[in-house]
Amino acid sequence: MPEVRSRRRHLSEAQAAVILLAPFLAVYAAFLIYPFFRGFWISLHDWNLMAVALNPDATQFVGLKNYIHVLWGRNITWGVWVSPTLQALGLAGLALAVLLRRMDRISRVTAIALGVAAVLLFVLPGFHPGEGGRWYDRRFWPTVGHTLVFVGLTVPGVTISALVLAAALNRETKAMAVLRTLFFLSQVLSVTVVTLIWQIMFSPQQGLIANITKLFGGSPIVWLTDERFAMAAIVVTTVWWSLGIAMILFLAGLQDISRDIYEAAALDNATGFKAFRYITLPNLKRTITLVIVLQIILHFQVFGQAHLMTGGGPNDTTQVLVRYIYQTAFRDSDLGRAAVMAVFLFVIMGAFSVLQFVLGREEA
Repeated sequence: MPEVRSRRRHLSEAQAAVILLAPFLAVYAAFLIYPFFRGFWISLHDWNLMAVALNPDATQFVGLKNYIHVLWGRNITWGVWVSPTLQALGLAGLALAVLLRRMDRISRVTAIALGVAAVLLFVLPGFHPGEGGRWYDRRFWPTVGHTLVFVGLTVPGVTISALVLAAALNRETKAMAVLRTLFFLSQVLSVTVVTLIWQIMFSPQQGLIANITKLFGGSPIVWLTDERFAMAAIVVTTVWWSLGIAMILFLAGLQDISRDIYEAAALDNATGFKAFRYITLPNLKRTITLVIVLQIILHFQVFGQAHLMTGGGPNDTTQVLVRYIYQTAFRDSDLGRAAVMAVFLFVIMGAFSVLQFVLGREEA
């Protein structure tokens, strides 16, 4: 009898779990799983948005033709130093992964993940059109490059700035509480408000930066229309806007470190920078990993800043992937090619999500 009752109780708990999960799973399937597979299906078709709006049957199955059109070209070859900066970074990353593994500073899984990323960074930029060749979509890979530059600048900028701020504000005083609130306020602003603030800041006529430059006898820089500085302006804006959440995560991680560890280290004269290096950073490893991966995923989806501040210009130097997807779908009405780019972006963000899961489970 007790076994039967226990079995009935477990069965009812399983049923309760299914009932409680059902609403979430239904919403998740309707708004995430179905749209993804629908988008992949669209990417296999010649799908003109305007034509389909008038006639739902105005589509043509083309298989992988859209993928070839977006990702490939005519007479594509591979070279060792076609993109020397990126390929050198790839080799350096591979050497660093091997070195850290030999020193037993990272696990085998982490070393393999870093090694694969480094190899891809070396191999992929080496593809280029040979003599008489060209990319079928001339704007796609330069747009991916601009997005990578943006992510490569903003992620370290946000992570380092947020960590320094969190360490400076990790004190239980009223002044620190006020400062934390002030630094977090930028996070609650909409992208429209943020870009408006920084458009004024970067204005060569009345902007704060221009006035400071004039004060020291310099000539104001036309930030948003100069090819050399437009991306930097968007990066600065994004770093300022994104500091809040990263700072809060670091503060939570810092407050989780026992004060006894610092007191014990102080007896051995491990204070200041030494304490930060040997106590704070090792104990924040999981938080740093989380912040970096979340920032990468978030900033690969950048749209509003480039769209509102520069319109992707000048000369496409601030054109980013999501904005190009938006233009291809809604300006050019080519939903098939836009879906291919969306799948490409999904694969990138999925890879970083898997990396976060692997590293998080490894450090647990």
